[in-house]
Amino acid sequence: MKIKVSASILGCDLANLESEIKRAELAGADCIHFDVMDGVFVNNISFGLPVLKSAKRVSKLSFDVHLMITDPERYIDRFIDYGADNITFHIEATENPEQCIKICKEKGASVGISVKPATDISVVYPYLDSIDMVLIMTVEPGFGGQGFMASMTDKIKALCKKIKEQGLSTVIQVDGGINEKTARQAVLSGATNLVAGTYLFRSDDIASSVVKLKNSACR
Repeated sequence: MKIKVSASILGCDLANLESEIKRAELAGADCIHFDVMDGVFVNNISFGLPVLKSAKRVSKLSFDVHLMITDPERYIDRFIDYGADNITFHIEATENPEQCIKICKEKGASVGISVKPATDISVVYPYLDSIDMVLIMTVEPGFGGQGFMASMTDKIKALCKKIKEQGLSTVIQVDGGINEKTARQAVLSGATNLVAGTYLFRSDDIASSVVKLKNSACR
């Protein structure tokens, strides 16, 4: 099982954003996870289009843009134009998930759907054959540094089973409280894409931390 690591810059030293992105790149991270928060859908405000455009210029990695914003369909095309390679939107934030998916496909980006911890995973089942990824939040979205919610492993297992039943290759990504220990729980439940911020960027040896996450199923 190949595990991919998405380095969340929400947990990096933002005063040195370029060097932090380069550090993740050199450490072997597979992509940069870029959290967009509007202060409405979640109780925090983070990065926007200008930051994405600047960050994209200094990295060869793909950018995995997680939209924690209301009515994401209003902004998806612009985020893709500014450098997003993947767009993940929240099912709870839109009344038009089909439109969000359609925009991503028309613009040539991959697309994911994310669910909050309290949201039943079955809400994404109707879209599994038309999306590339499902992001299961293992913390309440909005802030970095929270603890992993172990109860979310049941949700990961249920989704993994459904994907296999349908013969699909939809990626299961997890985000929130991911470290060496919790990564193993998530991977053994069926996740293959791990978002990590605090664990990576506060590590003295980020390359070693990336390797530990990628080998989490083997430990």
